[in-house]
Amino acid sequence: MPFDFDKTKQILGPDLDDENLFKTAFTHRSYLNEHHECENPSNERLEFLGDAVLQLLSSEFLYKTYPEAPEGEMTNYRSSVVCTSSLAQEAKRMGYGSLLLLSNGEEATGGREREYILANTFEAVLGALYLDRGLEICRQFLEKELFSKISNIVDNDIFKDSKSQFQEMAQDKFGITPVYQIIDSWGPDHEKTFKMGVFIGKESWGIGEGKSKQRAEQAAAESGLKRMEKGD
Repeated sequence: MPFDFDKTKQILGPDLDDENLFKTAFTHRSYLNEHHECENPSNERLEFLGDAVLQLLSSEFLYKTYPEAPEGEMTNYRSSVVCTSSLAQEAKRMGYGSLLLLSNGEEATGGREREYILANTFEAVLGALYLDRGLEICRQFLEKELFSKISNIVDNDIFKDSKSQFQEMAQDKFGITPVYQIIDSWGPDHEKTFKMGVFIGKESWGIGEGKSKQRAEQAAAESGLKRMEKGD
């Protein structure tokens, strides 16, 4: 399907300028495998940039909003708001899935709803917004669309990272410490993506992907937490 720049502007604002930049932000790498005529790259480089913008602006927001919070608490707050499930939730709410350019195979297996794809796209779009409109527009965008949930995280003590939460629940329920294993990895050495599984004993409880082993482990733990909370 063609990229819908008009819909993109409806979601992100009418003042976007560079259509190709935002097309790239919504181009999943699988799309290029089936569309060799596409001159745009995948969104992975923009994701890298957007991640840095997100880390900077979330850190700045927390530093200014919670002047008494120690460094460790701010780190936990930030981890909770920029984790895969949090970013995916906002990307889904904003309709990013409908704009994604995916391969037929990725489409058929639910790629438009997949958390790690949506979370990565959130970061890629932020990277594009930074290049197109600048840091202040990114700050306004995040304060409106993402940082509004921080007060709920702080007020309700929802700020332990997913690995810590999952480990506590696993030890409480089974008396076993979860183990993380690499299931797959791909990409060049400087830009690898990892797929990690979290296991309790020999049973797999969750799978996650990320641009580092640590992020993939967090995503796997988030998946495991959802399963455990459902009572599976």
